[in-house]
Amino acid sequence: MNIVNQMDLNFPAKSTNESFARSAVASFVLQLDPTINELADIKTAVSEAVTNCIVHGYGYSEGTVYINVKITDKGKIVIKIRDKGCGIPDIKQAMEPLFTTAGDERAGLGFAVMQSFMDKIKVSSTVGKGTTVTLEKNIIRHRNSSGGADLGHGE
Repeated sequence: MNIVNQMDLNFPAKSTNESFARSAVASFVLQLDPTINELADIKTAVSEAVTNCIVHGYGYSEGTVYINVKITDKGKIVIKIRDKGCGIPDIKQAMEPLFTTAGDERAGLGFAVMQSFMDKIKVSSTVGKGTTVTLEKNIIRHRNSSGGADLGHGE
């Protein structure tokens, strides 16, 4: 799989930037001509991951959220969302539905939501150094006459 396009984005870990992040990723992904539902799925998963960075990674304190988005020649989108916050001591426990470290105001469904909307999710974390969430989704519209994927970006 070859990368045909990619972008990097970083911004302060502020709740007001969450909508910017999901819109920026969605705008970048539009080159693959996703369906409205696919785009909504990606936006929701990105929102959850960015919110996790802000709320859990940095605890609403200062920090930076880093996003890298890659598009492959096979129509796969790979989104890495990273923080340099507190890290997750037990990833398996953190990914259980309803588990949260943020008290009653959080539902603890972030990772479950990401898993339901994306084809694949991977979480890696080191306590004291931060967390990276990798989200993957395949966007393939049509098959062209040679049997290859028509990715909708002029190739």
